[in-house]
Amino acid sequence: MAGQISMSARREVVLAVAARYRLAGRAEKRRILDELCEVTGWHRKHAVRALGGKSTIVLDRPRRRRPTYGSIIEDAVVALWEASDRVCGKRLKVMIPALLPALERHGRLELSKADRGLVLEVSAATIDRQLVDTKIAAAGGKRRRVGFYSAIRREVPIRTFNDWNDPAPGFCEVDMVAHGGTSVAGAFIQTLTMVDVATGWTECMPLVTRESGLVVQAMERAQGLFPWLLLGADFDNDSAFMNEVVVPWCREQKLEVTRSRAYKKNDQAFVEQKNGAVVRRLVGYGRFEGIDTARVLVRLYAASRLHTNFFQPSFKLKDKRREGAKVIKRYHAPATPYARALAHPKLSEAVKQRLR
Repeated sequence: MAGQISMSARREVVLAVAARYRLAGRAEKRRILDELCEVTGWHRKHAVRALGGKSTIVLDRPRRRRPTYGSIIEDAVVALWEASDRVCGKRLKVMIPALLPALERHGRLELSKADRGLVLEVSAATIDRQLVDTKIAAAGGKRRRVGFYSAIRREVPIRTFNDWNDPAPGFCEVDMVAHGGTSVAGAFIQTLTMVDVATGWTECMPLVTRESGLVVQAMERAQGLFPWLLLGADFDNDSAFMNEVVVPWCREQKLEVTRSRAYKKNDQAFVEQKNGAVVRRLVGYGRFEGIDTARVLVRLYAASRLHTNFFQPSFKLKDKRREGAKVIKRYHAPATPYARALAHPKLSEAVKQRLR
C-alpha cells in the first residue's frame, strides 16, 4: 500500500488525522498509528513524531528556481530583436552570433563576459517568452490572438487546383460573391455560387447576409437543384464556411470537405470563373440589401440557371505544361454543362434521361 501513494499524499493524510490523534485516548491513538503506518509505510516512531507535531509536515508548494536571465539579458534580447527587424525567436537565435558583435562594435550593447555568454546561450523559446510584453507594446497594446475558427480550419484538408484528378459529378467548388458596392459596411446580400468541377454545372443562391446558418440552408436547396447527388464541397478559408455549423453539417451529409490555400484564388478557378461570367454579368457590382431584393435575385437566378447550364458553352482546361518561361495550356472543345453531363461515364442513364 505504501508504494502506491506519493509523498504529498502521505502529508495530506497526516494533516487530516493529526488533530484527531492529539485529542484521542490511548487506545484510539494506537489504532490511528496502526492505520497510518499501514497506509504510508512509515516506521511507528516516525509516525508518532509526525502526528505529535515534532516534525514539520507541509503540503508541497511549487518550487521556484532563481531566474537565469535578468533584466540586462532581457534588454539585450529586445535590442537584438529590434536590430533584426523583429524576426521570430527561432530566426533570431541563429542571427545572434553575428548580430551581437556588430551591436557591441557600434556601441549599442555593452555586456560583461558572463552576460554575453548568457545571451549567446539563450534558447529560441526563452527569447519568445522575454519578448511577449515588448511585442504587445509594439502592436499598440493588443495581444495577437488566433482566430476563433482556426482549429476547425486546420482540420479541413487543403485541395489545390491540380489535386482534382478528374472527379465524378457531385464535387463542387463553393464561394460567395459580395454585393456591397463600394463599401463593405453594414449588411448586404451575398450570392453563394456552387460549381460542379466535372461538368461546370452552376447554381447561384442569394443570402440576405453573410451567415453560416444561411449557407447551410442554401446548400440544402442546392442539393435539390443539382441533377445528381452532391459528393463534396471545396470552400475557401472564409469564416462563413470554416465554422462549427457548416463543416459538421457537410460531414453529416457525407460530403467530402476540403478548402483552398489562403490567398490562392487559382485553387478555386472553376467557381471564380463563374463568379465573373455568371454572377457579375447578371447582377453587376452595385450594392443590394434587404429581403425584397433577395427575392428578386432568387427569381433572376431561377430564370437564368437553365440558360447557363443548357445553352452556354464554356472552356475547360485539359492540361498545361511549362517550356522555359512559357506556360502552354490546352483546352477541351467548348461544351455546355448539359453536354458534359451526357458524355460523362460516371453518371447513370436515369440522370441523363431526366436531363434530356
